[in-house]
Formats: sequence, structure tokens, C-alpha cells
Amino acid sequence: MIDPTLLRTDPDAVKRSQRARGNDESSVDAAVAADETRRAALGEFESLRAEQNEFGKQVKAAPKEEKPALIARAQELAAQVKAAEARAKAADEEFAAAAMRIENLIIEGVPVGGEENFVTLRTHGEIPSFDFEARDHLELGEMLGAIDMQRGAKVSGARFYFLRGVGARLEIALMSMALDRALGNGFVPLITPTLVKPEIMQGTGFLGEHADEVYHLKDQDLFLTGTSEVALAGYHADEILDLGDGPLRYAGWSTCYRSEAGSHGKDTRGILRVHQFNKLEMFVYADPADAEAEHDRLVAWQEEMLQALGLSYRVIDVAAGDLGSSAARKFDIEAWIPTQGAYRELTSTSNCTTYQARRLSTRFRGETGKTAPVATLNGTLATTRWIVAILETHQQADGSVTVPEALRPYLGGLEAFTPVEA
Repeated sequence: MIDPTLLRTDPDAVKRSQRARGNDESSVDAAVAADETRRAALGEFESLRAEQNEFGKQVKAAPKEEKPALIARAQELAAQVKAAEARAKAADEEFAAAAMRIENLIIEGVPVGGEENFVTLRTHGEIPSFDFEARDHLELGEMLGAIDMQRGAKVSGARFYFLRGVGARLEIALMSMALDRALGNGFVPLITPTLVKPEIMQGTGFLGEHADEVYHLKDQDLFLTGTSEVALAGYHADEILDLGDGPLRYAGWSTCYRSEAGSHGKDTRGILRVHQFNKLEMFVYADPADAEAEHDRLVAWQEEMLQALGLSYRVIDVAAGDLGSSAARKFDIEAWIPTQGAYRELTSTSNCTTYQARRLSTRFRGETGKTAPVATLNGTLATTRWIVAILETHQQADGSVTVPEALRPYLGGLEAFTPVEA
């Protein structure tokens, strides 16, 4: 949620952010008007309540014979206060709804434009080349007995799959390696719920224009999460945090679900874009003053992980129009996928500043003793999609795949995956 003070004192800054995102800036004017109505209604309520309190003192001090008339006036005032309170509550709800429609204020320097307007910050590693015709991850996965799309579709439908044999072991190894690295950087591991209440999903900003991408269990009124970010953001909802020893860092391990609405015909082959996958998500509660530095730290930890796996990648600064509603800035890391001849997103990390915390009432106590909204950040440290890049990058002519050295301890020392007998 946008800072109401900023909305009131510098609406033009909010409008600039909306324009950069490609959003309708009239929502800012609507929120400003709603805020004025809210403050006027609150002022009327507080004025009447003060009058009521003062009149109550007069009634108590009045002679007995004067009290009946005064009590009648007190009852009139009570009715007026009740009505004013209802108007103030309604105006407050209308303002909250208007403010919720405004996406987070982007950080200065974020590229303007849509998906294609990202800025490449850096690249790492040489583009893989082969002296044989490279196989894609699904062909390799089938040869290795690691991926079974056919039976996944039989059991659950399109975009579902089984990881089996070395495929299942590879995912567990990848997640375990990521967890070890997270622990080494001070993260507390959590296995999170994958069903959350509407107010938690709403609070994280996932029920906006992309709500159709979220699975909803209508009878229970619960949502399946597409990332453990949602549950982790809700973990400290309505709490005041102690950040005296630095940021609170959590690593959430969960299965994730996405309907992939609007992606019909895109990446239908293999496991690049699926409805269900596993992910280890870093999530941080930080002092807003330290949020941008923490954002850089998250990206550095992601890069260390990708480098250890021997993957070639680039880091991009995502353009404003391609940010989620909660992100003020997002850096994506895209790995080179040999058979596609392109970089594809493996991980992203977002600085959500105080946007989610305001919606979820998560605060911290600063040096002055006053409370203020915390900043929240998130970033993926490992997920099922990484298997695509690992298999294709490290493939050999005979269909075998060399296991990155950093993963071998998590696979009992296994040095290569080899094709299974048909």
C-alpha cells in the first residue's frame, strides 16, 4: 500500500511511477480525493466526540432539575457521534480500497517501459557450445529416466509431470544445496503452508490484475500460493519486529502452484512453465534504510549459487511495466538455455519497500522508539526450473549429463547421470 503521507504531499511522484509502469494515473487522483473525504469525515467524528465528552461533564455537574433536558441533548449528540463514526469508517474503507489500486512506487533508476525494455547489468560465463547436436532438457530427461511428462498429463493434465529417479534426486539435491547456503548466510528455514487466507494473499499484492493466475478453493476461501513469499510475508502480519540485530531472514521451502493463465501455447514442452513446482525462497524483513543494500546481497547470493552450478547467465534490471504490483525494483537472473539460443529467467529478487508491510500491518521500532512499516524483500535461491539449464548446459554427446561438482556431495558423490536402458 502506498504511503498515505506521500500520496497527500507529493501525488505527482506517485503519478510518475504509475506512468512508468504503464498504469492509469487517474487512480492517484481518486485516492487523493478519497483521502480528503476520509480526513474530513474523521475530523467531523472527532469534533462531535469531543463535544459529546465535554457535554457529558456538564450533565454530571448540572442540578438535578436540569438534567432531564440535558440528557435529551446528550442522546441527540450520541446519535450524531454514532452516525459520524459510521461515515468515518466507510470513508476510511473507501480510501483503503482506492489506495490498494495503486501499485508500489518504483525506485529511482528503474527502466521505464514494458517487458522488452529491461537493462542488462552484467553477464557471467561463456555461452555453452557443443560439437554435437544438443538435446533439449526433455529429451535428455527422458533418456535419463528423470522426467515423465506423459504420465504427469495422464494423472493431472497438461503442464504436470513426474520427476523420477535421478530427476527426483537432482531436485532434492538442488534444494538442499540452496538451503545449506541460506543457512550459512543467516536464514532461518521454514516449511510454509501452501494454502493461505484471502487477506494474506491480498496483503502481498497477488490479488490484483493477475488474480486469474492464482488457484482459489472457493468452498474453503483459501488460495494456493505460487511462491512461499506469500506465507512468509504473512508470517509477521500485525506484529512489531525487533530489527536491532539486523534484518530477519527466512528461507521458505514449499511446493508452488500457478495456473499460468494467459500463457496458452508458451513453453508447453518440458518443465520450463508448469502448474506445480518446488522452490526455496529467501524472504527478508529489513529497515527500509537498508533495503537497497539487502537487495544487492540477495542477488549476490543467487549469483554464487548459479556460478557454483556452472551456468552462464545475465542479470537484468526489470522495466517498470514488467514489475509485479508490490515490487519497487526487481532484478532477474536469466540462464542461457542452449537449445533455445536464449536467456531464460531462472530466478528473480524484488525489493517491495514498505508496500506489503503497510497492507499487512508489519512494523518495527526504530531508534526513536516510534514504530514504522518494515521493508520486505524476496528472492528465489533454487527451483525446479533450474533443472532445465543444468541438464542442457552439462550434457554430453552420448546423452549423459555431468553433475556440477558443487552438487555431487548431495548426490552421494555421483559424477554423471547416464541414460537408462530402454
